[in-house]
Amino acid sequence: MNSKQMVQLVAQACDDKRANDIITLDMGEVSLIADYFLICDGSNERQVQAIARAIKDQAEEQEIEVKRLEGFDQARWILVDLGDVVCHVFHKDERNYYNLERLWGDAPLVALELSKEG
Repeated sequence: MNSKQMVQLVAQACDDKRANDIITLDMGEVSLIADYFLICDGSNERQVQAIARAIKDQAEEQEIEVKRLEGFDQARWILVDLGDVVCHVFHKDERNYYNLERLWGDAPLVALELSKEG
């Protein structure tokens, strides 16, 4: 699975858990950290954890190694590192504070097709 397919997979997992404002940044030209950053937020700690858990579960189902999972217990900013794709799952208040979209503003946005279930 290439990184573009991987980011599509995790974006769908986020959408399935009703994550807010899912955006994907193409980091290829601006950072060596990852090919893509996926950023989204949840309304409360339980939703933030559910989103991160869904990302982890979907990755593992596809035999994608979860290299790091940080911040799960506090559920204010959970980082799910899948290597080429790094997911930032924020509590809505923390997302506004850290504003990664502005910090990495040079990275182009990637349009993803998300299918709505039920």
